[in-house]
Amino acid sequence: MSIRMGNSCVNCDNLMGDDTCKVHAVKVSTSYTCDSFEMKAALKDDPNCVSCARYEGPSCSNPQNAAPGMLCSQ
Repeated sequence: MSIRMGNSCVNCDNLMGDDTCKVHAVKVSTSYTCDSFEMKAALKDDPNCVSCARYEGPSCSNPQNAAPGMLCSQ
């Protein structure tokens, strides 16, 4: 058995607004996976310290100033 979390219908471009797969024409849920999966192209729309992998970690370039809502170029 293979585990494919990235292939969840939630991340698929074929998922329509009413939770129907436009390829297979069936109702799906977050636990479905599929070989016809196409990843949604999405940009993170909230880039700030809280969404950064370095936040409150040893590789943070400004640990004394890092705070929710703050933007950083590092």
